[in-house]
Amino acid sequence: MRGGNARRTTRARQLRHVENEAEEVLWHELRGRRLNGHKFIRQLPIGPYFADFACRETSLVVEVDGSQHAEQEHDGFRDETMNRNGWSVLRFWHADVLRSRKKVLETIVAALDGRLDRRMVSVEMKFLPAFRNAEQ
Repeated sequence: MRGGNARRTTRARQLRHVENEAEEVLWHELRGRRLNGHKFIRQLPIGPYFADFACRETSLVVEVDGSQHAEQEHDGFRDETMNRNGWSVLRFWHADVLRSRKKVLETIVAALDGRLDRRMVSVEMKFLPAFRNAEQ
C-alpha cells in the first residue's frame, strides 16, 4: 500500500486472510487485471474503512456484503465517507456473487466503463457514485 501507515497496513493484511467464499470467488475474477484489464486491489484503506476491492484508475470500490449488512446504518456512513473521498461504491450481496457471478461482473464492467452514472439502489445491488458525479 502507498503512504506507509504500519497499523493500517497490518490491518489490511489481516483482512485479506479472512475473506469469505464470495470474496474469494470475486477476487479470482478481478485480480491480475483479469476483468477488462482493470487493476483491482483488496482491502484498500479509505478514511477509517477498508474497501473489499478497489480500482484506483476509476475510483471504484466493490463491496461484497453478507446478511449481517442488511439494514445497517453503519454502511451508510461508510458509503458516504468513501463517496466524499472521491470513490464510487458498488455493493453486491454475498449470495448474488455466488449465484450470478456473470451478472455481477457485467455490472462491475458497466461501472468501470462509466455506463452506471447515477445512484441506483435495488434488492440485488447498490451503486453510489462519488459526490463529484452525484446528482444533488
